[in-house]
Amino acid sequence: MSRRIGRSRIAGLLLAALLAITATACSGTDKSASPRPSDVPSASPSAVPSTTTAQVSQTPTPTPPSPTPKPSTTAGASSSAPAARTTCTSPGACGFPDADTTGHRTKLTPHKTGYMAVRTNGLVIRGWDITGSLDIYANNVTVIDSRITSDNWWGINLRPGYSGLRVLHSTITAVPGKGPDNGGVDYAVSNMGGSSIEVGWCDVSVFGDALSMGQGNIHDNYVHDIVPFVNLGKEWQHTNAVISGGGNTGHLVIRHNTLLNATSLKQGASGSIGLFADTGVVRNVTVDDNWIAGGAYALYGGSTGATGIKVTDNIFSTQYHPASGGYGVVAHWNAGGAGNEWRNNRMSDGRLVTPEPSS
Repeated sequence: MSRRIGRSRIAGLLLAALLAITATACSGTDKSASPRPSDVPSASPSAVPSTTTAQVSQTPTPTPPSPTPKPSTTAGASSSAPAARTTCTSPGACGFPDADTTGHRTKLTPHKTGYMAVRTNGLVIRGWDITGSLDIYANNVTVIDSRITSDNWWGINLRPGYSGLRVLHSTITAVPGKGPDNGGVDYAVSNMGGSSIEVGWCDVSVFGDALSMGQGNIHDNYVHDIVPFVNLGKEWQHTNAVISGGGNTGHLVIRHNTLLNATSLKQGASGSIGLFADTGVVRNVTVDDNWIAGGAYALYGGSTGATGIKVTDNIFSTQYHPASGGYGVVAHWNAGGAGNEWRNNRMSDGRLVTPEPSS
């Protein structure tokens, strides 16, 4: 099946589209509290003026604890966990992330930012209700317990040459029909650089390619309600919950997320996880313990030359299509690639999944 259209064109438009967009901030809301990992301290939101460039002093940001690692299993062995979590009525019923376990939890402070360039190393943005987008030209920036409603190319973007971005416990959404890509909005979190970033416990919706990166740690997120759109090229933009374009130098970990792509096949559905060799060979990706549903194929596996791709203990749900994706579970899986591993992946009815031959 034919894949994405005009990725290089979209990248060029992204770099040229940095215009300030004046927007009206939304009122803050609370979600009911639930047990969560420890957060990082931050300055009060009122300490930062609402300007187009962040102007606060540097704030130390200790790393929050990572999710509890799963017990390792011997290669080729069968874990009982995926089989025990099938035939559930919803991802949350099987212990996967949903609206009750992701997103912001604190009362938010409105910020009329529009397009905002962040240039302060160590900045912590916490408790902000941002109508606009964040473009990160700084190291060790943390966005936590906040909401971003974007009408730009992205919600949060890390520029090349910078590192240490963390986006935690936040709600990232967009305004359908108001984005620059012929009304579409492309990326919730985009990593343009070669460093790893962390996106965890976030509620992500509306964007066409929600989480876009070659290296990083994507964990415990709920990606849902992707909105299809006809792009500037007058074609349906292909949609993915997670997308990687290849050529990565680091490791991409996609662990314990709910990744839903309900886009119809006639409206540009691509994958729930799309590992594509658009800009280079795909390598070193771990896809572990996720609830995955939708797309043309639920998973695109990296294609010819892909190495170090480990797909283990995932549930492929039939909630949109009998085969999880419209055409099947997985395409472009390079079974003979060095370090590639496919183990104990099941449909939501408990059946073991065997990869289709690469094409």
